[in-house]
Amino acid sequence: MPAFHMQQDVRFQHCDPAAMVFYPRYFEMINLTIEEWFRSGLGWDFLRMHEVDDRGVPTARIEVEFKAPSRLGDVLDWSLMVKRIGTSSLDLEIAASCDGEARLVCRSTLVQFVKSTGRPVGWTEGLKEKMADFRG
Repeated sequence: MPAFHMQQDVRFQHCDPAAMVFYPRYFEMINLTIEEWFRSGLGWDFLRMHEVDDRGVPTARIEVEFKAPSRLGDVLDWSLMVKRIGTSSLDLEIAASCDGEARLVCRSTLVQFVKSTGRPVGWTEGLKEKMADFRG
């Protein structure tokens, strides 16, 4: 199954006093994975999306299963797979692991909308084709 991959270091800023990732920081890491997928995987970075094209892709649903803690200094391997492409929505599965050990699995739905109107808008055919390359 094709997936988008990237790595993120666990830094001090991500950790609680026990030097483990504080769970809200995982949501920032998930968002960074999505943002990087749009930029390097789909060729549509958030600057262009938000400032030029007047679009956004907020999260409509998110579910995370935490499998094991991550610690300061870990390097997390992130993968992102497209599970469903709707008219204006998108279901993703995002997972993090470290040295082969699962750390979390996230299932999320994004919805594309026009920022100036707040209304959902459909994906372009070209973007749908690129998204389909990451379907798993």
